[in-house]
Amino acid sequence: MIALEFPEPSFNIKVELGKQMIFDAFRKKYVILTPEEWVRQNVLASLVQKAQYPQGLISVEKLLLVNNMRKRYDAVIYDHDRKPWMLLEFKAAAIDLNEDTLKQTLNYYKMLQCPYFMISNGQQTFCAENKNGLLSWLTSLPVYNF
Repeated sequence: MIALEFPEPSFNIKVELGKQMIFDAFRKKYVILTPEEWVRQNVLASLVQKAQYPQGLISVEKLLLVNNMRKRYDAVIYDHDRKPWMLLEFKAAAIDLNEDTLKQTLNYYKMLQCPYFMISNGQQTFCAENKNGLLSWLTSLPVYNF
């Protein structure tokens, strides 16, 4: 498990039509503030501010075909050649990270074939690396140094 250090929140939050909305700097729009969205925004802020991952190379909620079904990945970090570098899957803090979560992530991961994937519910974070077809769990985040 990896310990993430969350920065002091500085999110723009508003209420619209009775729903809390948070400004997503990656999608450049307000989105409904769900428990999963809260985790996504905090983890992404940590990756950008604390781990120095490039905000401009992070894609959020894009379409992906998995077994001929239309799905949306939570986030992908790209390298400077625009190849997927890390797949990110987020769950609400109340959701346990279990085998079902891992299976869902691996289905997306198979389509993207990136070197890393990460699963987080904000309280627990796991990151794995694919080296020559073998997955290994990491104890710290990989350094983004392209």
